[in-house]
Amino acid sequence: MSAVARSVAVTALVTVLGSGAFWWGTDGFTAFTAETARRVDILRAPRPLPAAVLEDQDGRVFNLDDYRGRLLAVEVIYTRCTTICNSLGMAFRQIRDRVPAEALGRDVALLSISFDPERDDPASLKAYGIAHGADGEHWRLARVRDAAQLRALLEAFGVVVIADRFGGFEHNAAIHLVGRDGRLVEISDLDAPLQFAAKLVETL
Repeated sequence: MSAVARSVAVTALVTVLGSGAFWWGTDGFTAFTAETARRVDILRAPRPLPAAVLEDQDGRVFNLDDYRGRLLAVEVIYTRCTTICNSLGMAFRQIRDRVPAEALGRDVALLSISFDPERDDPASLKAYGIAHGADGEHWRLARVRDAAQLRALLEAFGVVVIADRFGGFEHNAAIHLVGRDGRLVEISDLDAPLQFAAKLVETL
């Protein structure tokens, strides 16, 4: 075999091996980012959520497990956020508006969970809800006051929160669907609320 032929063969082999490694490392070319990998993983294996005690905008205490038997849309926010959380609130409003009225509360519920419980007291949660059209019943705003439970819940949802230099937070944002069995079954983009709502209605 000539030097040129050997060079071509080696190049081809490296390309094949490299493509194979990339295929394996990206889950068949589908997981190009950690966020995409997280979403693919949830679709493949719905994730159980830890027990959590929440306090809502009216000071009422309830358990996350209270929603079992219903489909639950979840957003994770903090009320002082003036950017991405506003987008989440608007997306949630669109979802709520497209769920049949008779299904709200009975078959479908919406829940906004704050990861800043020290500053997001019931009054702040209620103000956020009013600003985005939440009724406080079918769409509730809540905080998890126990730090360990909050950490476990954020980890289960795959939400990463990092304090910034201005007293706020950087965090990833998405719309999460919890199935009737209490497992996280899907994570959707916040800029696709109509598609999310369509899936909810189709499931119903």
